[in-house]
Amino acid sequence: MEYRTDPGSPSNKAALDAPLHALGFEFQEISPQKVTGRLHVTHKCCQPFKVLHGGVSALIAESLASMGAHMACGYKRVAGINLSINHLKRAELGDLVFAQATPITVGNTIQVWEVILWKRDPSKAESRTLIASSRVTLLSNMEVPEHAKDASEPLKKYAKL
Repeated sequence: MEYRTDPGSPSNKAALDAPLHALGFEFQEISPQKVTGRLHVTHKCCQPFKVLHGGVSALIAESLASMGAHMACGYKRVAGINLSINHLKRAELGDLVFAQATPITVGNTIQVWEVILWKRDPSKAESRTLIASSRVTLLSNMEVPEHAKDASEPLKKYAKL
């Protein structure tokens, strides 16, 4: 239950999450156990001081956790009820930021996901600098409203379940 894509391929981005797509986020791995991707820090996602806007980090965290939780509960409706994020280091204009969401617990009605964002120092291939750490708590297993029955179709397509 996993989808891997060429990070440069734009074909999957818009259908999965329009706000992340607008910022240039690229999904890399999508499964009920892990959702990953990356973002090149551009002017679209920076605050005036030319560093990644904290709201963008929060958007990435909630989006990736919600996608994973949605898959983990069999494509039932999920809703974020708490987001806690710590901004630890800055990511500057031009940096490449990586994100990974993994479940801490997947219960019948509540899921908790951890999402980390980091950047790599180009001079140190294996070096990671953690820029943000977050926890996302979601209600899960709710019925999908009639008007949104097709909302999970792009995710089903890319997760290839």
